[in-house]
Amino acid sequence: MSHDQKSIHLRDMHGLTVRGPVEWTEEEKAEIAAIVAKYPTQRSAIMPVLWKAQRKWGWLQFDVLKLVAATLSLKPSEVLEVATFYTMFKKEPTGRYLIQACHTLSCALLGADRIIRHIEQKLQLDEHGNSPDGKFTLMRVECLAACGSGPMMQINDDFYELLTEQKVDEILDAMAADRPLPVPRPEVDQWTYTPVS
Repeated sequence: MSHDQKSIHLRDMHGLTVRGPVEWTEEEKAEIAAIVAKYPTQRSAIMPVLWKAQRKWGWLQFDVLKLVAATLSLKPSEVLEVATFYTMFKKEPTGRYLIQACHTLSCALLGADRIIRHIEQKLQLDEHGNSPDGKFTLMRVECLAACGSGPMMQINDDFYELLTEQKVDEILDAMAADRPLPVPRPEVDQWTYTPVS
């Protein structure tokens, strides 16, 4: 199974496991109850509970999906439908830093392929997009809605835009050395709308 956007099937997930028990703590159960209380039905809370599970275990192994289903009184297939529809939910282990590089039209026209090749070479990625130290995973993804500031990538939860090879090196070198990262999205101010009077 690779990061090339192929379908994920239950049979693919059984060989992959998370470490430790797959259960919520009492504190997590209370947090989930508060999340569920915000919605008209328990089913409506699937996405926030999946986020909570992914943050705890790093990815959504099948036993984790079954726990989310049991927590929300749903069938595992109902939770799996949501988890496999959205690319933000990880269905297999990734590195500590998940790099999602946009390669669709706007970013492609602005040099996304050059940036992606640079990342692949710099991190010496294997055929699955993983670095030898297991710290990084690269995925090519569809539009991340930053079309005006490509090429861009999302690393975990942060966007990095207007990328050059030099900017990529600064970001990846900081991450590799566990140093503080450059501020994501410093270019936001340049896109701020100022009304004409």
